[in-house]
Amino acid sequence: MRILLTGGAGYIGSHVLLSILRDNHEVYVIDDLSTGNEHLIPDNIEFLQCNINNDEKISELLQKQKFDILLHFAGFIKVEESVQNPNKYFFNNTDNAIKLFETCHKNGLKNIIFSSTAAAYGNPINNNSIREDEILNPLNPYGQSKINTEKYLLENKHKFNSVILRYFNVAGADPDLRSGLISDEPTHLIKILSEVAVGKRDKIFIYGNDYKTEDGTAIRDYIHVSDLADIHLEVSKYLNEKKISNIFNCGYGKGFSVLEVINTANKITGNKIKFEYSKRRPGDAEKLISNVDKLHQNINWKPKFDNLNYMIQTAINWEKKINEKNL
Repeated sequence: MRILLTGGAGYIGSHVLLSILRDNHEVYVIDDLSTGNEHLIPDNIEFLQCNINNDEKISELLQKQKFDILLHFAGFIKVEESVQNPNKYFFNNTDNAIKLFETCHKNGLKNIIFSSTAAAYGNPINNNSIREDEILNPLNPYGQSKINTEKYLLENKHKFNSVILRYFNVAGADPDLRSGLISDEPTHLIKILSEVAVGKRDKIFIYGNDYKTEDGTAIRDYIHVSDLADIHLEVSKYLNEKKISNIFNCGYGKGFSVLEVINTANKITGNKIKFEYSKRRPGDAEKLISNVDKLHQNINWKPKFDNLNYMIQTAINWEKKINEKNL
């Protein structure tokens, strides 16, 4: 396949890039580097630095090179920031994404994989195991901005074959430490505790200990980023061959509380992770656990890294590496 990848200098996009290269597909990366890091793009990769709303540059690229599929990752992802600045999220995650898709349509690229989120579900009624047909009820502008873009794709099936992937909590780093999460202001729990583990920060805050869960802290379904990357590759094959639009949850179908994650990290690090309880953050859901039956029924994929210890250990290993290299 010839794959066009937006956001390839970001956390998830760079891991998908590694999976694409491993399987010898051709790939071209677009990223404006507003949140991505050029160090995560290998030197031999064709790369266009521009925003996804740049119709002129992207049209020129699409006319010169024919792609089989677009993998779209270039979005903002911070829940708290979206509450503080919703317009930023609707402009980039919805308006710019739609403009990109229209540019693709105009230039004959019909197959799209869209990076969406479990934040679309909000606090679902059946929160023990969330299916793709759950009523969408986002608690924050981030989730709503993704739903708006999903809606556009679903309403334009005559233009596009699309697969919407709703990620649960992505964690860890490439086992060979070729990529991982680089962020000046991270919001990912496992990233933040990794920074505590290597001494970049003193402690971690747990936002809320009064949820209706066993230990009072919020519960999430964590998936290793390299497993998520391989899902994208298999979904690309599925879409390229079958041309069937669909929606899939991406997770492991099990949940861990914030406190469980920190306690696991403390077993790995010898109690280096100090924490303090703080008040809940606006827009945070209580419990999000995926039902991934539909994914397994349709896609040829099996997880390799379904292990919380491993996710945390690879994240800490990556944090040590970028700390030493000052990335």
